[in-house]
Amino acid sequence: MTANITRINPEQLHETPGYHHITVVETGRTAYLAGQCPLDRGGSLVGSGSLELQVDQVVANALAALAAVGAEPQHVVRSVIYVRSADRDELGVAWRRLTGSALGPAFTTASTLLGVAQLGFTGQLVEVDLTVALPD
Repeated sequence: MTANITRINPEQLHETPGYHHITVVETGRTAYLAGQCPLDRGGSLVGSGSLELQVDQVVANALAALAAVGAEPQHVVRSVIYVRSADRDELGVAWRRLTGSALGPAFTTASTLLGVAQLGFTGQLVEVDLTVALPD
């Protein structure tokens, strides 16, 4: 059984590139994942200098975290994507790589994409924060 999740794009708001303006969870429990970073199991940064490789590691880590709570990408109800860049093209690269990945369904929900000056680990270029409506 899955959580009852409704995604809405009101006609009065602008069209989106795949996400929804509003996500409503009708019932159930919620999990809040810590920001998923491009670190391997040993805590080492993966893909130094490569946004694409770091996104791939973030995807792998997020999928593992979702599986640990019995959830899948379609159970995500809110995402925040942080990219260490002021370049909109680089933000687009991160968005397209994430939405085209196995984690892609997570980004059809209420999503925010931000360019930031710094992230927590030296060399870190991307981080993804997810909120999940857990399936019953």
